Formats: sequence, C-alpha cells, structure tokens
Amino acid sequence: MKKAIFIMLTGIFLAVSVTSCREKNEEPVLSEQEQLIQDMRNDGADVKVKQVGDETKIKMETDDKKVKIKEDGDGNSKIKVTDKTDDN
Repeated sequence: MKKAIFIMLTGIFLAVSVTSCREKNEEPVLSEQEQLIQDMRNDGADVKVKQVGDETKIKMETDDKKVKIKEDGDGNSKIKVTDKTDDN
C-alpha cells in the first residue's frame, strides 16, 4: 500500500513540475526605440522614413511632440525628443 501511494505521489509531483516549466506566451520586450515608435503611432503621429545608404532617419510628429531617430549601419542610433509647448 505504501508503495502505491509513493508511486502516485511521485507521478503527481512529476506532472506538476513538467507543466509548470512550460514557456508562457508573453509579449516581446521592445527596445526604447520600438516602444517610442509604437507610442507615437498610437498617438496618431505623421511618420516619415528616409533611407540613404545604410543610414535610416525616422521623423514623427504630433501636435505635442516631435521625435527624430537616426540609425546608422552599425546599429547605433540617436533619439531626439522635442516637446512642443507654448512658452512664448
């Protein structure tokens, strides 16, 4: 009887440990640049992409914010964010 209970508990333990290690479908982690582009598109920004050689320039503009992203062929990128406020 003890052997049957031990086998049953071992089986349950293995079943639980195998099912808990499964990979979950999580949202992919976005880089700062990708997150900024997605946020600007959600805000209804005008997006302009210009590619010259191996250099890519992305300009996005809303009523409140202006973003420029410059990416060279080596994977280096520069991000410039300008908030449009009425300081005048």
